[in-house]
Amino acid sequence: MEFPIRVVIYLKKDYQIKNRTTKEMVTATFFAPYEKDVEPYIRIATGDYTNLIRERGKIDALYAMLDSIAHELCHYQQWLEDKKLEEEEAEEKGSQLVDEYAENIDSILDF
Repeated sequence: MEFPIRVVIYLKKDYQIKNRTTKEMVTATFFAPYEKDVEPYIRIATGDYTNLIRERGKIDALYAMLDSIAHELCHYQQWLEDKKLEEEEAEEKGSQLVDEYAENIDSILDF
């Protein structure tokens, strides 16, 4: 994945964060500025990580966090390509990205 425009990822200690557009409480958001000279950013709520470990185990808890990040990175890609931010595509491609990472983690760590 290429990052021609810097995107900062903020990891928040809260269980949920407020979506600034819809005002809903969510676990992750992507800020997509109207102009490409304004930096986008991603916010991820991590406050439930310890609970996820207890409920799902360490690997699945980590997968959930990485999946949220990958989902929002897919929105970043949609934004870069001037596409509509589509949830279904971000869910599908985000999960594929994390699965690909998981399948290749050993070769990544061996470099």
